[in-house]
Amino acid sequence: MRTFIAVDLSPEIKGALAALIKDLRQTKAEVKWVNENSFHLTMKFLGEITEQELGQVVTNMEIVARQTRPFSLECRSTGYFPEKGTPRVLWAGVVLTEELKALQQKLELALEKIGFPKEERDFHPHLTLGRVKSHRNLDAAIRILKKYEDKSFGQMEVKALTLFESILRPTGAEYRVIKEAKLG
Repeated sequence: MRTFIAVDLSPEIKGALAALIKDLRQTKAEVKWVNENSFHLTMKFLGEITEQELGQVVTNMEIVARQTRPFSLECRSTGYFPEKGTPRVLWAGVVLTEELKALQQKLELALEKIGFPKEERDFHPHLTLGRVKSHRNLDAAIRILKKYEDKSFGQMEVKALTLFESILRPTGAEYRVIKEAKLG
């Protein structure tokens, strides 16, 4: 099964991001927009795992969760990747706090010990809004995105980590909760 560990977002933040996507859709930009129910903050992408690995992942996720106190998370700003050149991903940002960074690093270390390679890139917390399919009308979408560069989409208390299965369908990825681990 194809899996990842994430922070599930509050309904308020999901709603604010859905409203932004509604504005962006009006540009008719050729972007595959994320479904409102699919918004999450990926902490560690695991990829394909076996049933045996699943047990080890859950155990380690629960240990890290117990060692972490709940903390505040804010979704703020917008942008696109890559910053230079042709945009491929449009995103909303997440403020990188010490607590968020520590949680991500603890997960990386715990999962590296059981055989999952450490992520080489720096952790840049973000929420994917859409993936660019073509550049038709993209400038109009980027102009709208720039209006939200300093906007907050809300704050929430992070109280759990969630292990998701990603099921790839022709209509896009569908996410199923496998296990939730409460913080603290």
